[in-house]
Amino acid sequence: MSSGNGSVPAPSHRLAVAVDQGLVRRLQAQVAEQLTERQSDPAGRLSAADQRLFARNLIAEAIDGDTQARLRDGEPLRTEAEEDALAQAVFDRLFGLGRLQHLLDDPTISDIEINGHDRVFVAYRDGRKLPADHVADSDAELIGLVRLAAARMGRTERRFDAAQPELRLQLPDGSRLHAVMEVSGRPCVSIRRHDFELSFLPQLTERGMIGRPLEAFLRAAVLARKNIVVSGAIGAGKTTLLRALINEIPARERLITIEDNLELDIDRFPDLHPNVVTLETREANTEGLGAVTLESLVRMSLRMNPDRVFVGEVSGPEMLPMLLAMTQGRDGSMCTIHAHSARGVAARFEQFGLLLPQQLSAEATARLVANAVDFVVHIGGDRTASGRHERHRTVEAVLEVVDADGQQLVANEVFTPDGGGVARPAPGLPLRQSSMAQLAAAGLDPGWLGVRR
Repeated sequence: MSSGNGSVPAPSHRLAVAVDQGLVRRLQAQVAEQLTERQSDPAGRLSAADQRLFARNLIAEAIDGDTQARLRDGEPLRTEAEEDALAQAVFDRLFGLGRLQHLLDDPTISDIEINGHDRVFVAYRDGRKLPADHVADSDAELIGLVRLAAARMGRTERRFDAAQPELRLQLPDGSRLHAVMEVSGRPCVSIRRHDFELSFLPQLTERGMIGRPLEAFLRAAVLARKNIVVSGAIGAGKTTLLRALINEIPARERLITIEDNLELDIDRFPDLHPNVVTLETREANTEGLGAVTLESLVRMSLRMNPDRVFVGEVSGPEMLPMLLAMTQGRDGSMCTIHAHSARGVAARFEQFGLLLPQQLSAEATARLVANAVDFVVHIGGDRTASGRHERHRTVEAVLEVVDADGQQLVANEVFTPDGGGVARPAPGLPLRQSSMAQLAAAGLDPGWLGVRR
């Protein structure tokens, strides 16, 4: 990322029009005071939507006032584009994340990486990673910006200070923010942008993540109420695939999602899922009380009469209640797990079992997984399309979990990677006849898998 003389190259993602940040802060303070005065009157309290509309009017009036002052002082007037940029910057400080907001509003950006207020990089969905403008005037201002987001943008207010130097938060647009301070040389913020346009299996097929035979297979597996574990590395697209699988479920079912940080956001589709509950973990308060863990949420969900339960990522003690839920009437439940191969999922479950208070043996864990899980769907790493730099995440393999033999899971590989990495039906398709019959009853044409009727 350095130029020949060792300096950082000029930012490539700039605001279209330069804005005086000092003026932005003054106007924001002026409008904020007026908003607070209006909201303090019970008779005049505004809804969130009306408050934003009212703020737009106040910002326009504040800019008009500043323009009149510039005329009196003989200063040059701003262009229409400059006034529009100024108004948006003030609005973003009031309701968004200040100078970060224009990056969040850019649909071509997939990730934002901030290593101090003046070291900002953005990754684009086509694979490019380039530097960007400063997002604050100092590291202290950057910390203040993150604290503001922690206080008003999450489901519950969260801390970000020396005593709690890590913050994980879902932003209103669904992006996932992670920030650290004190433990790093400078405050660091990472934001992963979720592409909610990719929320259905046919879209994943169009993008090359899955093929048509696998699309048909997965749809039938969901409708047949098969328990599915989606595996893959960090950033492989596990949440995207899980969301697409959930969106194949009939609207009549009651669904409960359980996550460390809200990412699935299936309540964005109320017509598809009118009866959905989203549960999120909670950190302890300053006295160390009030924490709510994934494990406790999974157990809580089972008392809420769900048809299916979904855990955003199994990574510890929540493994046991999740697997038990799959074997106790919540057929069709799903979760994701971090693993580097489909067969590596068994080893991950074994590790989690040993870390439980019960210290499950490898044999007990294998038996539990075999009784609970029907299919493991593994997403492979990124690959580069020929002649392009666009990243492609692909489902590489699908295992059908059949049984346990001592410490080992017995599983058939029913989809294997083709030459390009996309999963295709395995030669001979060693899918159990009972499973094939259930998938066919759920609408799967065996011809998609090369199986004769």
